[in-house]
Amino acid sequence: MLKFNKISTKIKFIGALLILLIASVIGTTIYLNQQNIKDALVINIAGKQRMLTQKIAKNVFYLYHYSLDDFKELDTACDTFIDGLTTLKFGNTIKKIDPFHTHEIAAQLSKVDTLWHKFYDDVKNFKNLEISQTQDKERLEQIVSSIHTQNTTLLHNVDILVTLYTNYSEEKTNFIKNFQYSAGVVLFLLFLYSMIQLKSIEAHVDSFMQYSKMLVDNEDIANLAPIQLEAESESEIVQVSDTINCFINKINSAVECSNEALLQSQKASLKLEELTDEFDTILAELKDNASASRHLTNSEDMVIESTEVLINSTKKLIDLKEELDKLIKSCQDLK
Repeated sequence: MLKFNKISTKIKFIGALLILLIASVIGTTIYLNQQNIKDALVINIAGKQRMLTQKIAKNVFYLYHYSLDDFKELDTACDTFIDGLTTLKFGNTIKKIDPFHTHEIAAQLSKVDTLWHKFYDDVKNFKNLEISQTQDKERLEQIVSSIHTQNTTLLHNVDILVTLYTNYSEEKTNFIKNFQYSAGVVLFLLFLYSMIQLKSIEAHVDSFMQYSKMLVDNEDIANLAPIQLEAESESEIVQVSDTINCFINKINSAVECSNEALLQSQKASLKLEELTDEFDTILAELKDNASASRHLTNSEDMVIESTEVLINSTKKLIDLKEELDKLIKSCQDLK
């Protein structure tokens, strides 16, 4: 489990968010822009369908009034309309167009497809009557009138289809804009969060450095105060602080023990001096007694020997204190 009180974790977390957000913005923008390019092709095809219905109707009226049987332009327009309608329904792998259908677009495509088949049936019937040797004028006129009526309906529904495709493409464009605006806001908030975290890290490090400087400048090692950090300080700083505090506690303990031992040895020396003075008095009183003098001399030797041991112990403790003082002085020389 990640610990968010570590400097490295905070930096990795902020960096990961930045990379993820920027990658999402770039990836989504590129994808949607590619889709918009394809949508533009689809809208262009749908717009051509509207033009083709008018072209087919005009061509039928022209052929009808001039009794012509050249259907090349009419057939080309019909084939183009069929190809466009197929692309709208199923896509086109050659043009790399994928079909995209909302519920409304799918329903409108189905309606346009139904109207087109009726319209195209009348066009084929018109062609058959035009090339027949015995033309049924009345029937031909009915078909032309039906083509005119159906063309208006088909044109209206193709217009609706173009509008639906256009609205769908605009929704994608608006989504890109909203997504970019939202990503910009998130990036700004992430920037503020990064600044807050960096300020917090800087404050904790500065507090630690101030204490370290105070520790080096302090000439009195009798009672060094451990460093106190805030509860939310980063774990790296806490670990270094714990190490320094452990070292400080050891120094304080050693100084305290050495001072106490030195004091006790000094007290013992004073007691021995008092005993020596008492023995000197007794010796003065009993100097004529040879036997007592001998025993007292032995006792005095023992006391002197004990005194020398205590003096040596005191000297060693003094040496220990001097070594501790040298340790602190060396720390001060490093600043």
